[in-house]
Amino acid sequence: MTNVNDIISKNLNIPITGVSNTIMLLDDGCTIPFISRYRKERTGSLDEVQITDISVMYDKLKELIKRKETVVKTIEEQGKLTSELSKKIDECWNANELEDIYLPYKPKRRTRAQIARENGLEPLSVIIMMHREQSPQKVAERFVKNNIKSVEEALEGAKDIIAETISEDEQARQSVRKFFKRDAMIVSKVVKNKSTDEQAQKFSDYFDFQEPLKRCSSHRLLAMRRGENEGILRISIDTDEDECIDNIKRHYIHGYGKCQQLVDEAINDSFKRLIKPSIETEFANLSKELADDEAIKVFAENLRQLLLAAPLGQKRVMGVDPGIRTGCKVVCLDAQGELIFHDVVFAVGDKASSNALSKFNKIVKDYNIEAIAVGNGTASRETSDILRKIENIPTYVVSEDGASIYSASKIARDEFSEYDLTVRGAVSIGRRLMDPLAELVKLDPKSIGVGQYQHDVNQTKLKKTLDTVIESCVNTVGVNLNTASKHLLTYVSGLGPTIAKNIVDYRKENGAFESRNQLKKVARLGTNAFEQCAGFLRIPDAKNPLDNSAVHPESYKVVEKMAKDNNCKVKELINNKEILKSIKLSNYITDNIGLPTLQDIMKELEKPGLDPRDQIETFEFAKDVKSVEDLIIGMELPGIVTNITNFGAFVDVGVHQDGLVHISQLADRYIKDPNEIVKLHQQVKVKVIEIDRKRNRISLSMKL
Repeated sequence: MTNVNDIISKNLNIPITGVSNTIMLLDDGCTIPFISRYRKERTGSLDEVQITDISVMYDKLKELIKRKETVVKTIEEQGKLTSELSKKIDECWNANELEDIYLPYKPKRRTRAQIARENGLEPLSVIIMMHREQSPQKVAERFVKNNIKSVEEALEGAKDIIAETISEDEQARQSVRKFFKRDAMIVSKVVKNKSTDEQAQKFSDYFDFQEPLKRCSSHRLLAMRRGENEGILRISIDTDEDECIDNIKRHYIHGYGKCQQLVDEAINDSFKRLIKPSIETEFANLSKELADDEAIKVFAENLRQLLLAAPLGQKRVMGVDPGIRTGCKVVCLDAQGELIFHDVVFAVGDKASSNALSKFNKIVKDYNIEAIAVGNGTASRETSDILRKIENIPTYVVSEDGASIYSASKIARDEFSEYDLTVRGAVSIGRRLMDPLAELVKLDPKSIGVGQYQHDVNQTKLKKTLDTVIESCVNTVGVNLNTASKHLLTYVSGLGPTIAKNIVDYRKENGAFESRNQLKKVARLGTNAFEQCAGFLRIPDAKNPLDNSAVHPESYKVVEKMAKDNNCKVKELINNKEILKSIKLSNYITDNIGLPTLQDIMKELEKPGLDPRDQIETFEFAKDVKSVEDLIIGMELPGIVTNITNFGAFVDVGVHQDGLVHISQLADRYIKDPNEIVKLHQQVKVKVIEIDRKRNRISLSMKL
C-alpha cells in the first residue's frame, strides 16, 4: 500500500499525506465532490481535478496489483517462482514490463516452438544459441528420430525455439519498444478498389498518409481508426526494422560461423513473426488509449460547459420546436416547468399562416409568458425572426441536440404519458432554457452533440468520465430538495437511483421537506448517505436558513457559536458583512474543523446558496445573412460556439451550417487548447475566410 501512495504522489506531484488520506476517504465510500468540498483538512485542500486524478490512478494500480497476483499464482503453480523473480514482480509497476516478465511462463497455444520442444529439439536450440559447435548440422543428426525426418527439419525446429525464446526476452522487447517509442510512424493506405467509393471520400486525407506516431493528434488517429473499422483504410505502425534487428543481433551473435548464421536467421524470423506484431499491437493500443483519453477529455469539458450554461431560472416559458411541413410545436410551461398548454402554429413554409405572429402573441398574453425558447434545428432562424417581433418578451435560441431522443425515452413517457413525441420535445426545449442542468441530466450525454468521435472511444471509460462530470456539475450548483426530479437527485453525492426515487416518493406522501434532518426518514437513506448528500441539497425558506446553503449540517454548531458570540441569531449573520468581517476565524478552529472549512463557511454566509452559473444573455444573428449563399469572404458576423474540439471550434452564424474556426485562427498567439479562448455557447465575432460550397464547409477566423 505504501508503494501505491508513493507512486501516485510522485506521478501526480501531490503530497503523500494528501494522497493517502484521499485514498482512505475513497475506500470509505466518500464521493469526489464530498471529499473536495468538506474534507479539505484531510486532503490538504485538494481540488476535484486532483482527487479525480488520484482516484483514476488508484483504480489502475489496483488492477495492476490484481494482475500481479494472477501472474505470481500462475508461475507458482508451475513450480518456477524464485525469490528473485517474486521480488522482480513485486517491484514492477509498469503493465507492459509485467507482461514481459510473465511472457516465458504464460500458458500458450500450441506454437511451432512448442511442437519443436515436444519433439525433443530444445537441447539442440541451446547448443546453437551458445555457438558451441562448428557444425550444427552434424549435431542435428542426433535429433533425427520419431517425428523429425531430416537434419533440415531438426534445425528449423531449433530455430523456432530460438525465435520464441528471443521474442520472450525482456531485453530484446525493451530494445524494440525503445525504437518504436522514438521513431514509430503511423502509416495509412486506402484499401484497393475503395478509393473511388463515395463513402470513402470523407477519409481521402488518409489514402496515402504517414506521420510520426508521437506527433499524431487524437482526432487524426481516431479518424484513421474509424476508416480502418469501415474497411476503407489499412493502418500500420512501422519503425526502422533493420536497426531493431541489428540491435538484437548484437546481443545474441558473437563471432562468425554456422551456429551464428542459424541464430541470425532465427532473429529475423523472431522479429518479423513475433516481436514486431506484438510491439506494434502494443503501440496501436497505447496510441488508441491516449487518443481516447484526449477525445474523452474534450467531450468532458464540453459537457461541463453545457451543463453549467446560464439558466433563465423560474420564469413562465414558451417552448417552440420549429418545423416547416408539420408546423411549430408550441408549449407553455409554468415557473416550475410544468406543462400548461400546447398547440401547433404554422409559421414558415408553404403552409405558413398569415396570422402566425398574432397567434404567438395571443399565447404569450394568455399564459403570461416571460421568455421564449426556440430550438436551433430546421427553420429555427425563420421562426425566431418572427418571435422576436413580440414586444418585451426575450427570445432565446436553445440547442435541441438530443431532444428527439429524450422525447422517445422512457423518462419522457413517464413524465408525459398522455402526450406525443412532438410535445415532449418542445417541453424539453423550454426547460433547457429554464435550467439546462436539470433537463440535460435526463439524457445520455453522447446524444447531446458535443465532442468528437464519441462513438469510437472506449465506451466504459467515456461513461465513467461523463458520469463523474455530471456528478461534479450537479453538486457544484446544488439541488433544490423540493423540486428536483429523481434524475437530478440521482447524481447528488451519496444518493443514486434507488434513494433518489425514495426521496421523490417521500415528498409525494409527506409534502415538501422542511429541514435537511427530515432526509433521515427517507427509506434506505442512512447515516453515511446523509453525510455525503446533505451539504449539496437546498431547502429554500427552511426554518433553519443554513438548510438553504452549502454549509454542511456537521458545521451548524460552529455557525451557531459564531452567532451567539456576536449576540445575534444565525439568520442575522447571513449577508451581514459588518458582523462577518469582525469574526476571528482562529477562535473557531477545532480538531475537526480547520481554517479551510471555516473560510468556506464564511463565503457561504456572505452569499448563501449562490448559483455559480453566469447570467443568461440574448443573441441575434446578422439579419441579412440566412444561408451559405449569403456569405462573402471577409464578412464579419456574430456567432455562437456550438462545439469545441482539440483542433478548433465550430460556430453557428445562422446559415444552417456551422463554420470551423481552426485552432490557428482563434487568436494572434499560439494556442494549445481552444478552451483557452472560447467556451461552449459563447457569443463571438468571426470573419469568413473560406467557403467550400461543394462540400458545404465554412472556414472562419476570430483574428479580426
